[in-house]
Amino acid sequence: MAHVLATGFEKMESKNPNDNPKIKGYNIINGKLKLASSGESFESINPAWLDDCLGEFPLSTKADVHEALAAARSSFPSWSSTPAPTRGQIIGNMGRLLMEHKDDLVRLQAREIGKTLKECGGEIQEAIDTCLFFQSEGRRLYGQTVNSELPDKELFTYRRPLGVCGIINACNFPSAVPFWKMIPAIMCGNTCVWKSPQDSPLLSFALARIMYESGLPDGVINLIHGKGSGAGQYLVDAVDLGMVDKISFTGSTPVGKMIGEVCGRNLVSASLELGGKNPLVIMPSANLDNAVEGAYWAGFGTAGQRCTSLGNLIIHEDIYDEFVDKFMNKVISTPIGDSMRHDGMIYGSMLSEKYAIDFLKALKMCEDDGAKKLIGSGRITNDLRPEGFQGDANEGIYMWPHVYVDVTEDMKCFHEEIFGPAVTIVKASDFEHALHLANASPYGLSSAIYTNDRLEAYRYKTGIKAGMTGINNSTTGAEAHLPFGGVKGSGNGTRESGIWVIEAYSYWHAVNDELSGKLQLAQMDVDEVDIEEAEADYSSLA
Repeated sequence: MAHVLATGFEKMESKNPNDNPKIKGYNIINGKLKLASSGESFESINPAWLDDCLGEFPLSTKADVHEALAAARSSFPSWSSTPAPTRGQIIGNMGRLLMEHKDDLVRLQAREIGKTLKECGGEIQEAIDTCLFFQSEGRRLYGQTVNSELPDKELFTYRRPLGVCGIINACNFPSAVPFWKMIPAIMCGNTCVWKSPQDSPLLSFALARIMYESGLPDGVINLIHGKGSGAGQYLVDAVDLGMVDKISFTGSTPVGKMIGEVCGRNLVSASLELGGKNPLVIMPSANLDNAVEGAYWAGFGTAGQRCTSLGNLIIHEDIYDEFVDKFMNKVISTPIGDSMRHDGMIYGSMLSEKYAIDFLKALKMCEDDGAKKLIGSGRITNDLRPEGFQGDANEGIYMWPHVYVDVTEDMKCFHEEIFGPAVTIVKASDFEHALHLANASPYGLSSAIYTNDRLEAYRYKTGIKAGMTGINNSTTGAEAHLPFGGVKGSGNGTRESGIWVIEAYSYWHAVNDELSGKLQLAQMDVDEVDIEEAEADYSSLA
């Protein structure tokens, strides 16, 4: 732990990237630091400063993944029999350690994935909140006592852990999301194999070390690094081998469908938190300045690299021109750059070169559809840069903010997720049309409406097909004690966060305790109750 904290977190004071620390990272299997069995490795590169290599990490093999799964299986009996309040106490220790090292973790996360320091601070805080919430849930892992229909018999229900959970998360929320998954998993008594995101292995390594520092027994959480097509696929393939009892995945819808198929044919539980094309509706009664702020943040926070980012901005025709003018005045001057070197940035770099390439392909889709571009020129260069960009564009992977108008329901860009700083704007003729447009994409994750008409707000929240809805708020996610997840192409109905996530990491066990000393059969040995018929005299009521 001390080594990681000493070499992974220092604030970048030097302008020379070679002066920043570079560490050797490891898998953590059964509490031990391990390299890949093949000896192969990969590097973690700062996308905001491409000359800055954070460290070198194991490129895990199938054998490494299977070793981690075996460790999780071996530790399951003792961990699942540990009293739930004790498990909760260890989780509480994790939250306190996260608080102690919060500033260092924030700087590390910003350095590894290019998000702003402010956003990274909020995300580490969400991991802390998750730990503190579930600390007490260890004392509320309730079952029920149920009355029997037969005498001298007691009925009970208990929550039981599933077993070994495979955890796969994306790098855009590399601290909050794995805690959303693993904290309730281990609180319920499960053990985990966590495949870290390829673009944030150092942060994952530091977080896993903190988990063990909190008193977690060896093998309860096992960390493996590598690519999605390598270690991630090996973890999913292990479902077919009977080595995994649960997969929890956050990522793209196509990959989520593949995981769902593997789990489905093995009758293994899957939690799938997938993509979104999140609608935000602006109605004439809205406070337009407030709505502009909400739409702006929803579209360009995290450089648009959130599953809850604004997709289709749906504006009522009566206020369309006024709103677009106000919106574009903010977008044109967006502060963009490395927040570790420049203050006040709205967004920083793309998460990696891969995300940049995929984003540029999505922009071509918008232009092929015939959407009209109001702003945006792809990747920022020193020769072609927006007025709010700070720094040397050649040092990192930065994108212009993009806004497209004249988007219609028949266009591909109306329906497809664009993972990056781009907003597609659609015009609505009235409320019914706006609600129709909001429901017309194949996704159903987050949604929002700005209106001061309470009936419109009510009709929107009851008519929208989405897992989350904001009223006079942006398309943000839930707080740590509310359910997070979507419907349609955005997920399979499971939820992260809050008490609802416990359903995803436990099963109900019904116990029938016969005390009579004889066989009693429900529904067959129940004494019938006779119904006595009585004649009523209604004459007195006349």
